[in-house]
Amino acid sequence: MSIASTNPLPVLAENAFFRRFDGGALRSAQQITTLQINVGLVCNLACKHCHVDSSPLKTAASENMSGETVDRVLGWLQQNPGIEVVDLTGGSPEMNPHFKRLVSQCRALGKRVMDRCNPTIIPFRDPSSGASYDWIPQFLADHQVEVVASLPCYLEDNVRKQRGRDAYDASIDGLLRLNEVGYGRDPSLQLNLVYNPVGPSLPPPQESLAADYHRELDERFGIVFNQLWTITNMPIKRWRDDLQRQGKLETYMQVLLDAYNPATVEGLMCRHQIHIDSQGRLHDCDFNYALDLRVPQHEEHFLWQVTLDDLANRRIATGDHCYGCTAGAGSSCGGAIS
Repeated sequence: MSIASTNPLPVLAENAFFRRFDGGALRSAQQITTLQINVGLVCNLACKHCHVDSSPLKTAASENMSGETVDRVLGWLQQNPGIEVVDLTGGSPEMNPHFKRLVSQCRALGKRVMDRCNPTIIPFRDPSSGASYDWIPQFLADHQVEVVASLPCYLEDNVRKQRGRDAYDASIDGLLRLNEVGYGRDPSLQLNLVYNPVGPSLPPPQESLAADYHRELDERFGIVFNQLWTITNMPIKRWRDDLQRQGKLETYMQVLLDAYNPATVEGLMCRHQIHIDSQGRLHDCDFNYALDLRVPQHEEHFLWQVTLDDLANRRIATGDHCYGCTAGAGSSCGGAIS
């Protein structure tokens, strides 16, 4: 099956596998246990593979969570105790001025909190404001936040290609500072790393790559961590534009389609979570947010206008990018699926 780059891939709901679901559509699980929050798009980097186009320039109020919205989210969590995990992403989540309050109050509610941390933010000092972020490791440790740190490769050249000239050294510095406060060493302080392919290919097997990461980072820098999660680059936004410029979009989409693995579907992250953007609007995942694909039948709703019962067994919005999560061993916010 060949695909013209001007034509979209078949929507996932049209794939024969999905006909086993009610109405031929992918649906969420009956129990939603995770609230994923994109707190804003401000970041100290502008990575090639970024699916939300985050950068230092994303400072508009419409792209970053306000204190009022944080209050509403916290109120919703109190009213919907079935949420077990609060998964914070961005941008660099720590650059949101309400990050500390959101984390501390989520922990006070008994929630497991995950911070999708770009480790270069830890040694970063904002040249415009002078703001320092060296508080991050100790703050996260004090609140026993699980850190999911992006490190697209253990090799310097690959990281530079994807994240910029100084990103590798800053990443190593940030990870060492996390180790210093106990991350990767103390069982209560989980440090998981995330690998993204540099080019238009699927990630290698997660287990074997993890062994390479553990060995190389330990031998070179003494860095330790818990798990490595491999995540496929989604063909959307900045990465899709880069593929188009290189004339590789059609080939990459074909790779994803050819590698479609139905065994990954049960474990897809969208089936067990609800996602909100910085304004509180509902999406199935951060990728759908990037494409402005709202939750079907809740397109105009905000988080605080629904309950967990409203979101259970909901229809999930799908598109050609979903083949990225179902290719090969699969890809979710927690790495490979099968």
